[in-house]
Amino acid sequence: MMGKAVAAVLTLLLISAVEIKAKALPRSAIELRCQCVGTHSKFIHPKFIQNVNLTPSGPHCKNVEVIATLTDGREVCLEPTAPWVKLIIKAILDK
Repeated sequence: MMGKAVAAVLTLLLISAVEIKAKALPRSAIELRCQCVGTHSKFIHPKFIQNVNLTPSGPHCKNVEVIATLTDGREVCLEPTAPWVKLIIKAILDK
């Protein structure tokens, strides 16, 4: 019985770690560091993207960060070198 409980807890922790991989940190925790812990490079259809925030590199973070707010409210860090993300960045900069 105890083994099943331990296995369940470890499974939940593993799932939590995978979920955190490409999420943005909360706004209150970003004063002097990068917002993105990891990035997501798989294509996300534009109809699911509500807003995109482009943060250039600077003293707070050496990386260019592209954070998309999805229609369900989640924030996802996008890989700036992915071809489809480059198109989004170009469209933002052209505006």
